[in-house]
Amino acid sequence: MTLQPHANTNAFHPALQTDLQIPALQINAQPRRRTILLVEDEPFVREATCGILEHAGFEVLPAADAPEAMQVYDQRRRAIDLVMTDMVLPGRTGLELGEDLRQRSPELVILVTSGYNNPEYDTESPESHTYFLAKPYSRRTLLDKIEKILAALPQPLSQPVPKPVPEPVPGRATQAG
Repeated sequence: MTLQPHANTNAFHPALQTDLQIPALQINAQPRRRTILLVEDEPFVREATCGILEHAGFEVLPAADAPEAMQVYDQRRRAIDLVMTDMVLPGRTGLELGEDLRQRSPELVILVTSGYNNPEYDTESPESHTYFLAKPYSRRTLLDKIEKILAALPQPLSQPVPKPVPEPVPGRATQAG
């Protein structure tokens, strides 16, 4: 199922102190909503990113730091398709958080973001399911990156299996349910 763009979205851009018209994106819907654990210590960035991802159809589980992320992960582990984390968090790095989470789930996909221009942070490795996105990023860049990452993954195991619908027998009345 493909959702068609139907309207522009207004967004406030703090650097420009103005509202921007952002065209709606065409999004390929998944059979089950994908779930993203978003770990970001800056409240404005966390809330804005949650809004972008939710508007695009994702379920977002926000966390402000590594301990909260670990708690959320332990509660919702089987439902999480992607962990998106800031590189610099209070007390640890996003990569350290990723290592901790991978002790629980070795195949977990991690998207690390950073506004620092440090070559050590740009450690994208699709083989190890670790990706990188530099800040600031646009809405389109963020969604394109996530779509590309998730497209390479198998469909979620927790996807509900549809029940077959029996075909009506000619001449028999059917009950509406």
